[in-house]
Amino acid sequence: MTDAKKSKRQDILDAAIVLFAERGYNGTTVPMIADAAKVGAGTIYRYFDHKENLVNVLFQEKLNALFEQLLKDYPTDTSIREQFHHIFESIHHFAMGDTHALHFIDSHCNEMFLTEESQELFDSFIEYISNVVRVGQERGEIIVLQTEALIGVVYGAIVQILKMVRAGTIDGSSPLMDNLEECCWNAIKAN
Repeated sequence: MTDAKKSKRQDILDAAIVLFAERGYNGTTVPMIADAAKVGAGTIYRYFDHKENLVNVLFQEKLNALFEQLLKDYPTDTSIREQFHHIFESIHHFAMGDTHALHFIDSHCNEMFLTEESQELFDSFIEYISNVVRVGQERGEIIVLQTEALIGVVYGAIVQILKMVRAGTIDGSSPLMDNLEECCWNAIKAN
């Protein structure tokens, strides 16, 4: 792919992430994406067969980037608390580096238009975090409740906190984020 083609493709993806994050899949049209990317609508179809293909490519790229962030320097031989800190920090760092991506992933992760590949990738991401929870339960560091419920408590809280930071409702500074991380940990830690 030439640099010009890469640039147009990236311009399309950059425009699409903002629109999908702000307006959702159904509220975003191909002409809107084309206008925001400063390309013709026909150009989009040179790179993506249809809007569903575009959203799936974008979903997979952003989720892979989040997963990469999570796996980078992952502290495998440490306490679950330290692993939890790494997960919280990784998701926070990812959200601050790509302000629309986490919101986009969260708002599109259960949609019918996701391909099997996209859904399996998201399921793998959640399963990775679920495994940390299960190991924490086995070690007595995390309360024994249904894993999916604990994921809802923690991952749901982290995503909501970062949506509020993104919206400017709360400050994303270290002292506040450290305290919010501690609150999330306290919600699942064993006594």
